[in-house]
Amino acid sequence: MCRLLLVKSDRDVDIAEQLRRFAHIAKNSREFQGHGWGCAYLDNGAWRYYKNIKPIWEDDFPSFGSSRLLVAHARSAFKDEGIVVENNMPFYDDRYVFIFNGELRGVKIAEQGRIGAEKIFNFIKRFDHGDMLEALKRGTELIRKRTKYIRAMNIILADKDNAYVASIFNEDPDYFTMRRATENGTLIVASDPLPGDAAWQSIENNTVQAVT
Repeated sequence: MCRLLLVKSDRDVDIAEQLRRFAHIAKNSREFQGHGWGCAYLDNGAWRYYKNIKPIWEDDFPSFGSSRLLVAHARSAFKDEGIVVENNMPFYDDRYVFIFNGELRGVKIAEQGRIGAEKIFNFIKRFDHGDMLEALKRGTELIRKRTKYIRAMNIILADKDNAYVASIFNEDPDYFTMRRATENGTLIVASDPLPGDAAWQSIENNTVQAVT
């Protein structure tokens, strides 16, 4: 399963440094996270996107600069299938950026998308009537009702001002529990603690929340 990262700050932070730390947890994950990676970050008020089919730990990040908002995803493709850069996350539209980690079995939703994660993104947006937190709650609630078994459904979704996290899993809490920490005023949410001295806290299972 994939690894997720959100960095949100009131000051510019070095993107490359955050990605190097994220690459460390991806490379050292007990499951292979090398089926490509991608990120989105704010640059002068506009989203910039990057995707690469190489493992994140084989990439370098000298040209990213700094940002106050970064979303990154290292991919572990389900059944080692569909390994093309177009399937890398983040998925995005003109407003939202979306990353996902998990596995759903017997899910019954009719939605457009190249892979299951993109279908979930598009399904959640159906319920956005000006309040994405409520849309995420409603969308994940319906997905749970329409799925035979959810191994995990961890989501980070962000716009230019806000970020939201859904943490839902039914097994293996050591692997699927999301964590958060604050470093010098910078909020970090990740699948595993990043290297460093921050005090990490677990995000409670079966919760959907805005993160600040």
